[in-house]
Amino acid sequence: MKKILSTYGIAYSILLTIVFGLLYVYPKLELHLLLNSWHTDLEDTFFKYYSMLAEWPLYVLALLPILWKKIEMTIFFAMSELSGGAILQILKHIFSFDRPVSAFEHYGNVMLPLVQGVDMHHSNSFPSGHASTFFVFCTCCALLLAYHYKHKHIENNRRTCILMNLLTLSLLVIAALGGYSRVYLSQHFLSDVCVGSIIGFVAPCIVFYFIRNRLTQIKKWNRVIAI
Repeated sequence: MKKILSTYGIAYSILLTIVFGLLYVYPKLELHLLLNSWHTDLEDTFFKYYSMLAEWPLYVLALLPILWKKIEMTIFFAMSELSGGAILQILKHIFSFDRPVSAFEHYGNVMLPLVQGVDMHHSNSFPSGHASTFFVFCTCCALLLAYHYKHKHIENNRRTCILMNLLTLSLLVIAALGGYSRVYLSQHFLSDVCVGSIIGFVAPCIVFYFIRNRLTQIKKWNRVIAI
């Protein structure tokens, strides 16, 4: 279990280090323009709909375990999302930062490449709720996969270990793309996404620590997640 979580955690730490480096080197508005400078019709369509996954599709996916009478998994996601969401909303109302479209209104010579059909927001930019939801969902999945790995006592199966590591890395890529989509759509700055991802990463880990005994009581786990 620790091997799988280490892969996810180390990869996220590397990603976070890169992001912190960018935030340190570039001013906030300049960095946004740098990350948002290249648009294509294909990318516009992709990120427009990909970002929407955090609005309801991920919540629907989190409800699916109920079909197999594994409500503990859905409760795990719900508790992680609610705890992370509470922290996020508190921060949003404390800081109440402008969104990119409002921040750039003071620079008349700068035109942000906006995506047609996207309803732009103007306030409560920090931190990103969408990024938090993406990371909550993917971190929950990574934790559950790691427990499945431990539960089946297959730590010495090299092939399975590689597969599980690839799955957890794929989850991180899914979350990272969700976070970047918010920058691409000019709904958030990179700093908003960064803090949102941290909340989305930490909240499930804390919740898992307190309810792990409840999760370990789930029977017939292999019927839920099959390798």
